[in-house]
Amino acid sequence: MKGIKLSLWIKYILLAVVAVLFVKYFSTILDALGAVWHVAFPLVLGAAIAYVLNILMKKVERVYFPNAQNKFIRATRRGVSILFSFVVIFGIVSILVLIIVPQLIQAFTVLIDAIPRVYTKSLDYFQSNSGKYSSLGKFISSLQVDLDAVTKKLTASLSKVVTGILNSTFSIAGALTSGVMNLVIAIIFAIYILAAKEKLAIQADKVVRAFLKKQTADRLYYVLKVANRTFSSFIVGQCVEAVILGCLCTAGMFLLHFPYAAMVGAFISATALIPVVGAYLGAAFGAFMILTVDPMKALFFLVFIVVLQQVEGNIIYPRVVGSSIGLPGLWVLAAVIIGGGLGGIVGMLFGVPVAATLYKLLSDQVQKRLQTPPGVEETNRSGTV
Repeated sequence: MKGIKLSLWIKYILLAVVAVLFVKYFSTILDALGAVWHVAFPLVLGAAIAYVLNILMKKVERVYFPNAQNKFIRATRRGVSILFSFVVIFGIVSILVLIIVPQLIQAFTVLIDAIPRVYTKSLDYFQSNSGKYSSLGKFISSLQVDLDAVTKKLTASLSKVVTGILNSTFSIAGALTSGVMNLVIAIIFAIYILAAKEKLAIQADKVVRAFLKKQTADRLYYVLKVANRTFSSFIVGQCVEAVILGCLCTAGMFLLHFPYAAMVGAFISATALIPVVGAYLGAAFGAFMILTVDPMKALFFLVFIVVLQQVEGNIIYPRVVGSSIGLPGLWVLAAVIIGGGLGGIVGMLFGVPVAATLYKLLSDQVQKRLQTPPGVEETNRSGTV
């Protein structure tokens, strides 16, 4: 008995010492973790790429001669599926870039050229209607904006920016080279994972069974199963919904004769991958682009997007994504806000499936503790819903 108490005291003392050391050397620990993350980032990125591509690869393998007896086809099925998955993803990204970037440059060029013209027209309008806008007209006239001076200042500022960019060319080139190398390493690592995923799964299972009790291992596998189902359903659902929303937006803009229809539709399709707020970010971008051509059309475009969002939120999203992730709308919004605050765009993307996984696991525990069968709606003591 005394031995048990002594061992407990030793554990508590060691725990206290570890806590004190953790607090004392917190900054050093963070630096060490940052260094480890910097080294491991390409591998983590590769694992993430492999997970996303695996969803598409499994579908390709089901279609690519699934019952073939030919040894060559069976031997090349995995390689062909991996290659096809990479080609599809690379093709989609390339198409988005080719659609968005040229028209984006054109829109900014139009905007810069239009600033003096818009100012002159506005000044002439208010001066010709001085009776209606007397105070505003006097105020604008009193500004006495020298467009040549403004242009010179903008040119000087731009030259400073260009000079700064040229001075930091080596830093930019180094960062770009590092990013490209990390991406190449990540892609290679992803290919290795996809090519040998069954072997890796067997090895991981052996490690888990060797170091964990059966009950703990089963619980771990259940958590991973829920997380995998939630993440895969979310990724597939969001991609399908983004494509549908982008196509509807592009078609509607063509029918309503809005400018930059293809570019704005592609951009909204890309931003729609971010739940809740993504489409609104795309709408703000689209309104700004259309504003460079026609301010009234930009206003009508916002009305069009609001209507499209209502259709998407009430008809498309419930049927495409539906309740596959099992997370109520309130918690979806909370997950996006918290995820964005913690991890930026990446946090917004993955905050929802993480929250959905935690929500499912917590729901299972609540039902288990209340001895309520899964799927049965909780009722209170009086029997009312």
